[in-house]
Amino acid sequence: MESLIPYLVPLLLLPFSAYLVFSIRKKASGQRKNLPPGSMGWPFLGENMELASLGCQKLIKDRMHKYSGHVFKTSLLGEKMAVLCGEQGNKFIFKNQNTLFARWAPPSLRKAIYQDLDATKHQEPKATFDNFQYDILKPDALKKYVLVMDSLAREHLETEWRGSLVVEALPSTQKYALSLACRIFMNREGWDHSGDFLKSLSRLTKGILSLPVNMLGTALNRAIKGGRVVRRELLRIVEERRREMSKGEDLLSKMVEATNEDGEYMSDSMIVNVLIGLLLGAEYELSSLITIVIYYLAELPHIFNRVLEEQMEIAKSKGPNELLAMEDLEKMKYTWNVVRECLRLTPPSIGGFSESTAEFTYAGFTIPKGWKVLWTSHSSHMNPDYFPEPEKFDPLRFEGSGPEPYTYVPFGGGARMCPGRSYTKLVTLVFTHNLVTRFRLEKVIPNEKMLFRSSPAPAHGLPLRLHPHKR
Repeated sequence: MESLIPYLVPLLLLPFSAYLVFSIRKKASGQRKNLPPGSMGWPFLGENMELASLGCQKLIKDRMHKYSGHVFKTSLLGEKMAVLCGEQGNKFIFKNQNTLFARWAPPSLRKAIYQDLDATKHQEPKATFDNFQYDILKPDALKKYVLVMDSLAREHLETEWRGSLVVEALPSTQKYALSLACRIFMNREGWDHSGDFLKSLSRLTKGILSLPVNMLGTALNRAIKGGRVVRRELLRIVEERRREMSKGEDLLSKMVEATNEDGEYMSDSMIVNVLIGLLLGAEYELSSLITIVIYYLAELPHIFNRVLEEQMEIAKSKGPNELLAMEDLEKMKYTWNVVRECLRLTPPSIGGFSESTAEFTYAGFTIPKGWKVLWTSHSSHMNPDYFPEPEKFDPLRFEGSGPEPYTYVPFGGGARMCPGRSYTKLVTLVFTHNLVTRFRLEKVIPNEKMLFRSSPAPAHGLPLRLHPHKR
């Protein structure tokens, strides 16, 4: 037996030796790859602390200047990531969305919204939200909701703004955007703004783009707790609507009624996911955009005056108490260019995430399979090659043929362009019309900073001093 030991030991060590050699070769192979320049930051934390302190726009600008204006690597939200910059980066991602990239959502978002559901294994019938092709969000379908948008905007400004010496714009626009989303998408009045539901929705919003650490006191932990309350309430509403089985034109009714060719209904869980996405869009991006427009109107009197002139012409063409129609919104050319310039300078979203499904080369660098890829509108919106004097607020730059393709991408592009872009446009124009025809605006804090986190927001909520027009 002892004579066999010298022969057995090498055999026992062989698997370990093979694993060690394989690991070393794999590591060396990874090191030989020409990865993009950049930094992965601290172990586990990555560059999330820099993201929190600098904000997304400043972080992207700094890394482009430091490493490369084409592509750089980083680690955000617990993932290795390549950030593709500028018009070429936008074009590459948008054109290859169905070949090189797959949809990807940050782990924090999946955990907070899906809760205990496994989104990767959760199979849905074919009657999903995509089957509706976002019909309710298309311009033709939205025409009939302009009256609702206008009526609610009037009511909101008369009850929440008029008579107040100072109004905080951000929380007020969040209230309007959420109330409108409830009315149009679910045909309900909304929720008590001092109640648990909206507080929980706010906690959910603040934690969906955070480190995937579910420990007491973390943003993700608060988001998950908020998400439970939100899901429970929305599930109650969906179940209630199923019992009623009443025909309706709102999105919730259409989803409850829809079946595929096999007679299968959308699951309650999938419907709730859709509703959460719409409510987050109102809380997170639409209200941010409206606030940004107000920010610049209060900051720039000459812009405000031109917008007011255009809107007063429309107001004078209407009868007493006559609501706006789609034809009125189509006349708001200058106002829409103002909104577009706000979207260029201060886009409400950081961009879009994907996952690479195969290794590929971009700008001479290798992006490994499985890495996450981020495009950002800021990297092209602030490029002087595309937008002369990029720091200047100039709505006239959108007259004529407008920006070159892939340079102006506030709503993304390609197959995954934001389906809510028409809804966002109409809601913002309607609110702006009602605001400027009622009040002149004065910032209480003249030099209030705009904070660029996951979504831009004024540091103090943008308190405004209101000066009503003489009637």
